[in-house]
Amino acid sequence: MDQHEYEWIRQTRAILLDFCSELSPHDFTRSHGFGFQSIRDTLVHIADCYCAWIGSYLLLQTRTPITAKEHLSTMDIDRIKHRFAQVDLYVAEALNRLQQQMDEPIERPIPWRTGGEPISMTPRKLLLHTITHEFHHKGQIMAMARQTGHEPPNTDVLGV
Repeated sequence: MDQHEYEWIRQTRAILLDFCSELSPHDFTRSHGFGFQSIRDTLVHIADCYCAWIGSYLLLQTRTPITAKEHLSTMDIDRIKHRFAQVDLYVAEALNRLQQQMDEPIERPIPWRTGGEPISMTPRKLLLHTITHEFHHKGQIMAMARQTGHEPPNTDVLGV
């Protein structure tokens, strides 16, 4: 993974976020009964995953990477876009700082959890996890949008 490849991820995410910007507040927060329930909550979860594994575990830049449930209702699309801008900074720093160590395991406790045992992960595996995680949940968001009568855009990497 390099910054050029990650740019494809950013482009597909921008298409998704632009689409979500056009949804009504009701459709954006409507509970669907699967995944993280709403489009908003799923987007926040995606960003939180990057902040946790890249920002917290790999870079040790935050000890509170997960948005508290009581704060979800304050997350509008602009705040979510801001959260993804932070994600992009974390990924860029990880790619730059760890470029020569992508396959070297990092062993440490999970920083945002208390009292846990250390785990060992490589930067490459965590980057791949966060990206595949994003695309998994993006599919759920597309299904949620269809349930509300919207036709979501093509957000496949091959489409950018």
